Amino acid sequence: MSVAIITGSAGLIGSEAVRFFSSIGMTVVGIDNDMRKVFFGEEASTSWNRARLEQDLPGYIHESFDIRDYAEVEKLFKRYGTDISLIVHTAAQPSHDWAARDPFMDFSVNANGTLNLLEAARHHCPDAPFIFTSTNKVYGDTPNFLPLVEQEKRWEIEASHRYHKGIAEDMSIDQSKHSLFGASKVAADVLVQEYGRYFDMKTAIFRGGCLTGPSHSGTQLHGFLAYLMKCTVTGQPYTIFGYKGKQVRDNIHSADLIAAFYEFYKAPRSAEVYNIGGGRQSNCSMLEGIDLCNEIAGRELNFSYSDANRSGDHIWYISDLDKFKAHYPDWDIRYDVPRILGEIYEANHERWTEKV
Repeated sequence: MSVAIITGSAGLIGSEAVRFFSSIGMTVVGIDNDMRKVFFGEEASTSWNRARLEQDLPGYIHESFDIRDYAEVEKLFKRYGTDISLIVHTAAQPSHDWAARDPFMDFSVNANGTLNLLEAARHHCPDAPFIFTSTNKVYGDTPNFLPLVEQEKRWEIEASHRYHKGIAEDMSIDQSKHSLFGASKVAADVLVQEYGRYFDMKTAIFRGGCLTGPSHSGTQLHGFLAYLMKCTVTGQPYTIFGYKGKQVRDNIHSADLIAAFYEFYKAPRSAEVYNIGGGRQSNCSMLEGIDLCNEIAGRELNFSYSDANRSGDHIWYISDLDKFKAHYPDWDIRYDVPRILGEIYEANHERWTEKV
């Protein structure tokens, strides 16, 4: 038996991983206690996605305990032992705004929860690849000091700059404003690296840009494209925070990210760090995203603008994908932003309008 342990299994990336690794014949054990509902309220609950997984995948095994409970984590890893051939850790408190409300919970979920999983893996399945979804927020606000140029609907970096094709892994994570969320993810990020180097485990850190797709339970504090489309479809008011709405994000479809995880699983390495996102192939500004949502949904977003940007928020962030592509040349981006938004709309507009 080949077992994949996937945390945050009812969330966007976790559920995509559950479906994929189930499809290749692995026994998938998911861990998810719907903390997203605790963080962001009923509209962000992932219970609908868990129910869909259990209905679609009869062999899927769901566990509802909290990853901060080491006794429960250790018991699960002991149960499956060396049958565990992969750990995909996506569970997290994902919002830098929310983290300031409860720094203890944010750190305990993001850092202590990660440590619990690493220790359990080290003792019970040390040869299993350990994949961690980190974040570009580990770089803090350093990207905001790049030489940016204002265009009609977006900020851009000077064409001559070495990061024009995207921000690479050599950007410093030190001496910048991360947000408390960014700090807790830095702690987890470095722990995963250290378990790779110190204990020679096969660990990978994927520092994601905007991770997106049709299974995202988007909400105001997390889930840019999904929440933008949801507000467009339902007429719910949307607020743009700062930077004239020209802030740029790269967006990677959950299926493209899981395909990257699979490449690493097939040929794992130790303590590798990868910037991962849509890169130059899939990115947009807030204003560009609104235009696309309006076009796809056939109606206008009801939005307002606030001059106050979110603390530590990036003005421009596009990932340089060269390192991962060099290590795994069979992988590439398949979804661009219009295709992503079209899929989000088709998968969710009926569900969203039923609740209006």
